[in-house]
Amino acid sequence: MRPSPHKIELVFYRSGMGNEPVRDWLAGLPPGNRRAVGQDMQRVQYRWPVGMPLVRPMGKGLFEVRTDLAGGTIARVLFSFHAGELYALHGFIKKAKTTPVTDLKLARDRKKEVENG
Repeated sequence: MRPSPHKIELVFYRSGMGNEPVRDWLAGLPPGNRRAVGQDMQRVQYRWPVGMPLVRPMGKGLFEVRTDLAGGTIARVLFSFHAGELYALHGFIKKAKTTPVTDLKLARDRKKEVENG
């Protein structure tokens, strides 16, 4: 009998004002796209460690979940781990070949905020 997989808790980054920008971003996506991103995040929760093509390391403990959506759209959720939990730090629709520096900086700043309590 195979043991059930271990689930890593998913935590949405919460700003000092109590906003959850990744959850809000997901809620604004069309239902099919929201489901696709959610399924990919769930794969990370249950199957970690996961590599390419689903998850790409971005350096210094930051990772991205790569979700291909209908119509050739590409979604990314930048995340990290802290205290045994998976933190969704930033979500966006990718429009360029490389991840924009501003998106990486935002996720890294949020990662530091999570780590510093």
